[in-house]
Amino acid sequence: MANLGIPQNTIEILQKYGFRFQKKYGQNFLIDTRVLERIVEAAGITKEDMVLEIGPGIGTMTQYLAESAREVVAVEIDNNLIPILGETLAAYDNVTVLNEDILKVDIAKLVEERNGGKPIKVVANLPYYITTPIVMGLLESKVPLESITIMVQKEVADRMQEGPGSKDYGALSLAVQYYSKPEIVANVPANCFMPRPNVGSAVIRLTRYQEPLVAVKDEKYMFNLIRASFNQRRKTLANGLSHAPELGVSREDVVAVLQQVGLSETIRGEALTLDQFAELSDLLGKEE
Repeated sequence: MANLGIPQNTIEILQKYGFRFQKKYGQNFLIDTRVLERIVEAAGITKEDMVLEIGPGIGTMTQYLAESAREVVAVEIDNNLIPILGETLAAYDNVTVLNEDILKVDIAKLVEERNGGKPIKVVANLPYYITTPIVMGLLESKVPLESITIMVQKEVADRMQEGPGSKDYGALSLAVQYYSKPEIVANVPANCFMPRPNVGSAVIRLTRYQEPLVAVKDEKYMFNLIRASFNQRRKTLANGLSHAPELGVSREDVVAVLQQVGLSETIRGEALTLDQFAELSDLLGKEE
């Protein structure tokens, strides 16, 4: 089958099937062989691996993954792409295409059945609007994962690896860094896609920790606290947290705990590290 990383081949197959790009799915297909090779290399795909690919599109990256992996399961939501994938992936007997919404797929079951419960690698070229739910769904679900290597909007990739004190630092940065080690492995200009997006993209690899980076008594409470800290960035932590009903704390409670850990009562959420959020969560959270 023709290499779809070559623009002419992509154009041909799209014309053959009369394919129309759908805005609701945020479809932008990769047309750069070097970027495709870089993604497979960054994901460290070997013949031992089962790869879950989210949003294969017309199968451009799927072809590269199939060459390197033992098995690829590609989940595609757009049923207009299924006949195209039938043609572009016909040469590979190690690829299964599922016409489903990844947010509704029982990934744990898939891993159990296809990989004996051993950790898998996830690779995806994700549309902007659904990046966070997919990434957080994968990390929070405790599915056996070795790594997630994804193409996302550059700004989102920056946010995932940002540290305290920056305007890009927020709830997403902390959640990603709690579960994994994020590393941007390539910046990808808009002209590597068809159609061309309005923004630059980046490939980021999230290497899953065996155990989360910090110990915390109540993970859910900590993430509620983190979200409340960034919901209104201009507010001090004491004001932001005391106005979050799900935390059940008063301004006095927050100020007392901040003093206890040596932080100013005027501090804002963006100045705190993950360790500090965990410490605050343990002190503020009501013991069951």
